[in-house]
Amino acid sequence: MTAKKMAIIATKGALDMAYPPLILSSTAAAMGWDVRVFFTFYGLQLLRKDLSGIAISPLANPAMPMPVPMPVVVSVLPGMQAMATSMMKAKMKKKGVASLEELRSLCQEAEVKFIACQMTVDLFEFEQSDFIDGIEFGGAATFLEFAGEADVCLFI
Repeated sequence: MTAKKMAIIATKGALDMAYPPLILSSTAAAMGWDVRVFFTFYGLQLLRKDLSGIAISPLANPAMPMPVPMPVVVSVLPGMQAMATSMMKAKMKKKGVASLEELRSLCQEAEVKFIACQMTVDLFEFEQSDFIDGIEFGGAATFLEFAGEADVCLFI
């Protein structure tokens, strides 16, 4: 029996959008699935060596639970993004949620294949040295060849 295949397109680089592709891909890999994640546009930030700039935005995120209700206008004040990010990271740590770095390493250990979109790398003028080791650089055709045969395809 052949392993199931999961193909994920990760397009977002915000903290709250970084977790779904990493959690889903690591879980599928742990279940024995063949998993590939294509990181494009802002999702490419998740493959950079330094993840310290990954933040959460309380702006235009009405589902984000805050400890105290805040009007939308407050979320645009200077420092609110840093505060929201700090609060979210502290809550995740308290609840035992793995950090992005830990999840990303777990994925690589489980043989999840990370593909960095070469077009986006070129567009944003990144260097391959900006990214973690062990990833592949390729275009849409590289990913679609696998995705066309996948049992599960997700766009995150």
